[in-house]
Amino acid sequence: MKPVMVAAIFSFLLLVYVAPAQKVILLYNGKAPGSESWTWTEKEMFSPVFNTQVVYNVVQPTLTVYLPDKSIASGTAVIIAPGGGFHTLSINSEGVDVAKWLTAKGVAAFVLKYRLVHSLTDDPVKELMGKMGDQQKMNEATNAVIPLSINDGLEALKYVRNHAEEFGINPKRIGFMGFSAGGTVTMGVTYGYDANSRPDFSAPVYPFISEELAAKKVPADAPPLFICAASDDQLRLGPHSSNLYNTWMSAGKSAELHMYAKGGHGFGMRKQNLPADTWIERFGEWLNLQGLLKK
Repeated sequence: MKPVMVAAIFSFLLLVYVAPAQKVILLYNGKAPGSESWTWTEKEMFSPVFNTQVVYNVVQPTLTVYLPDKSIASGTAVIIAPGGGFHTLSINSEGVDVAKWLTAKGVAAFVLKYRLVHSLTDDPVKELMGKMGDQQKMNEATNAVIPLSINDGLEALKYVRNHAEEFGINPKRIGFMGFSAGGTVTMGVTYGYDANSRPDFSAPVYPFISEELAAKKVPADAPPLFICAASDDQLRLGPHSSNLYNTWMSAGKSAELHMYAKGGHGFGMRKQNLPADTWIERFGEWLNLQGLLKK
């Protein structure tokens, strides 16, 4: 084999094997406050039930960074909180795939792994499904972890804003979006921010709105909302989205609601050959209407 060809092949292999991975940021120095005694280990698996890759047993919250090409970067950023009933994270269709779509539009994306309920087996989805028919069991499992998950969301927003210059981001154009349980985190952040953790816009997608969140008062400087869900949501969460929209409207705040007749719960970036498949395009149009896709 000719030396030039050998060199070319070697260079190609070098690019393949040492191409830098996405940057992963630890949100806390040392143990996360409130879970210092947690000793289990984060894991990942493919769930045949959910038909997707899921992450579980998150102990150390992280942000995985996805940045757009500088030639198209708008300066806007979105933190993405995948869903999974606070037991798992649907890391691809409600996380990585969303991030890739956003970066193609010039938006920086940060996929958040927030703290979850401790799974006692290596089948967290089965554990979750076993609790879903019993609201008391679900509450007992999740009540303690939800405030920690929301704190992780607030900490994520603070981090991105404090490091905006490093990422080429406008600190006044940072939004938060989340799916299902991630929608709970989204609205926990949207109701509970301070000056440094306020989202400039929020996008809860088929969110679960707890009674505690539903009872909160809309902040005086509440950010605009993009809300999306399906009427045939198997968990009957459609009204959570419509009620949230009505709450924002009653407070005189900006909101846009897309309620699809079909789509079910957890559609994310999955394709079902339904109009709900295009929700992300509607989100892009909404971002553009807000002026967030322009440099």
